[in-house]
Amino acid sequence: MIAAAWGASDTYLIVAVAVLLMLSGFFALSETSLTRMSKSRARSLRDQGRHGAKALVGLADAPEKFLNPLLLLVLICQLVSATMVGVLAAHVFGAAGIFIATACEVIIIFVLFEAIPKNFAIQHPDEAALLSAPVVGGILRFAPVRWISTVLLAVADSVIGLFGDGRPSRRVTESEVLAMADVAHEDAAIESEERNFIHSVIEFGDTIVREVMVPRIDMVVVHDTASARDALDLAIQSGRSRIPVVGDGVDDVVGLVNLRHLASLVANGQGSASLREHMGEAQFVPETKRVASLLSGIRNAKSHLFIVVDEYGGTAGLVTLEDVLEELVGEITDESDPNVEDDDGRTLEGGVELSGRMNVDDANDEYGLALPRDGWDTVGGLVLDLKGGVPAEGDVLTTEHYRLTVVRMDGRRIEEVLVEHLAPSP
Repeated sequence: MIAAAWGASDTYLIVAVAVLLMLSGFFALSETSLTRMSKSRARSLRDQGRHGAKALVGLADAPEKFLNPLLLLVLICQLVSATMVGVLAAHVFGAAGIFIATACEVIIIFVLFEAIPKNFAIQHPDEAALLSAPVVGGILRFAPVRWISTVLLAVADSVIGLFGDGRPSRRVTESEVLAMADVAHEDAAIESEERNFIHSVIEFGDTIVREVMVPRIDMVVVHDTASARDALDLAIQSGRSRIPVVGDGVDDVVGLVNLRHLASLVANGQGSASLREHMGEAQFVPETKRVASLLSGIRNAKSHLFIVVDEYGGTAGLVTLEDVLEELVGEITDESDPNVEDDDGRTLEGGVELSGRMNVDDANDEYGLALPRDGWDTVGGLVLDLKGGVPAEGDVLTTEHYRLTVVRMDGRRIEEVLVEHLAPSP
């Protein structure tokens, strides 16, 4: 039953309610789209020249500045509209109209001005954020909104401060970057090679020299008493362009010679000259140095080969610019490298046969394994640790998930290891 006639004031109330609800829906869309927008994505849209991206970058850099005003505006719009609808319903329909209007308003607000705008923002995040950013940026510059939100933010920060330092934690971790690369690959935004390169770059920062160096046992060296012709013959035979020069032994590296200089000496009739008179200065680096720092050292020192020393000052191996670059782009082969296929490993029925020199992390990544790593770098190091000494060919060792069989030895050196999954316990 109608309690009163419809008047002009009722029309004004209906118009005001409609405007408030539309504003509420817009603010709900803005809240969802802007809070889901990352700084990197906002800057990408700016670099593409998208309209509204400049304002979007400013908001994405400080989400706490727009989130509280938006929540306040949504609350104001919904509460005021609900109050007006209640007044209008009571005036037109009487007391019963209040209950009917409340039920209808809850459904309308939820469906039309909450669910639909927020779902649209989730499905079209870029368009929604670009649309709302300039408007929200303008609202934040409106003094009353800025003052009220500042006061409310200070109160909220004070309460949050009771449970911590109150500072937002917004650091992007390495795992998040790797996950973003994986998601971009799944969405066909980047190729497999690009994803692998991103993974290599991230892991590059944590790699130390010991993990990429040529071990001491594989070093090709020449004695300082040798002649230039002898050193040149050794360089050609071994396929090395640079060779360390040693004195009393491999732990006494006194210099460095390169193939081009040796060839020049021989061509000029100085093939019998002693290396002591023509060798260059050797560069040294600790085995625990980060490879990323070493790359800077290589550029500054203008040397492509460094001697790696252990904590006791002995020679642990050598590292070259090629070893460093291979950590980023993968194996680099040239005409001097031995023509050996599947040198690192080959898949067999029931397992995989790995080189003892293969890095454990590389084996895990390439073959989908989960070999343990704790105090060793290579598959051979893992076998030595499990054995507690030097194994013999045919020795079988086990970890929690794998059976490791020593396939081939070269003296005390582990050359090949067969890795097989252990059958699950019944």
